[in-house]
Amino acid sequence: MRAGKAALESGDALAARRHFDAILAAGLGDAPVCIMLAIACQKLGDMEAAQKAIDTALAHDPRNIHALLMKAERLAATGNTRVAAQFYGAAVALASQVKDLPPMLVDFVRHAAEARDRIGAHFEAHLRAGLGAAADELLAASPRFERSVGMLAGNRQVYTQQPRDYYFPELPQVQFHPRGQAAWLDPVEAAADEIRAELKAVLQRDRGLVPRIQDRRDVPHGDTHGLVDSLDCSAFYLCRDGVTVEENAAQCPKTMAALANAPLPRIKGRAPSVLFSVLKPGVHVAAHHGRLNTMLTCHLPLEAPAGSSLRVGDDQREWRYAKAWAFDDSIEHEWRNPGSETLAVLSFDVWRPEMSGQERRAVTALLEAMDAYGSGPRVEWTG
Repeated sequence: MRAGKAALESGDALAARRHFDAILAAGLGDAPVCIMLAIACQKLGDMEAAQKAIDTALAHDPRNIHALLMKAERLAATGNTRVAAQFYGAAVALASQVKDLPPMLVDFVRHAAEARDRIGAHFEAHLRAGLGAAADELLAASPRFERSVGMLAGNRQVYTQQPRDYYFPELPQVQFHPRGQAAWLDPVEAAADEIRAELKAVLQRDRGLVPRIQDRRDVPHGDTHGLVDSLDCSAFYLCRDGVTVEENAAQCPKTMAALANAPLPRIKGRAPSVLFSVLKPGVHVAAHHGRLNTMLTCHLPLEAPAGSSLRVGDDQREWRYAKAWAFDDSIEHEWRNPGSETLAVLSFDVWRPEMSGQERRAVTALLEAMDAYGSGPRVEWTG
């Protein structure tokens, strides 16, 4: 193999090809050998042989980034751009998981990402044109249809519910719940000024704030956020794991009153949890999934610095003071507060409106039984 590689580096593609063909004929080839053979064949202008070598490389190692990139290049060169985009995308996705990508591949991967995006944009434009004169009207009338077009073109990712604790089948996969169907948020928004005043008093007293993500020695978990036991991401609990924190709740009567008609779950050891979440400047809570898909997480922004945002699935939204929303936290989501000011939101969970009263009672009983088996540990992060 060294002789073939040396010949290739010296510019003698024919000698290199002979070396690599001999290695393969002896049954000693692997993906790197096939890749170098493909490079030699390309330099010789034998594209059919190059394609065969690339396919053999992928047969040896379907996750070989270099082979995937070469396959994409060959497909793009022959006009099969849709499939080329899939190979570009696969290579870029794998490369993002590699900490120290070989220097020779860095520019190749960057080019692949650009090519994938360019092909995706061209294909999306083609699809929109295919919708005819009513394209803009059709896309504006149905955001989920517009999102489906982006997914088809490869410009949007498919995100699904992936709760860590319990999955309830056949609930709608909706990232942000329609605000018009979340009447329980109306009195919360209406009381935003009073709730904010209570939060400010809490922050001034500087008592009762605890790390939002806490180390639990009895629960297997990884520090995926880099914030375990850190007050950079802190919480002031009014209710925690189904128990009212009396001292804290007494300081925030207006907040508690605003939640009087919210469909808060009542599950022993789990819910409700009502809290002020506080993120210091520059903090990023990495992408994660919540515990259940049977509830929606609600946020009322109280201190919303410019640029602070929540991404749920492929929908990223900036927080705006007193503009509440409800989202499915079993779908991948992440928080960002890139500015120089503190972010603070009121956070609480509610039952999903699609679930019947009987289903809510059944899930409550099931979760309480689950937690009663063994130690019934709490999970360290939601929302």
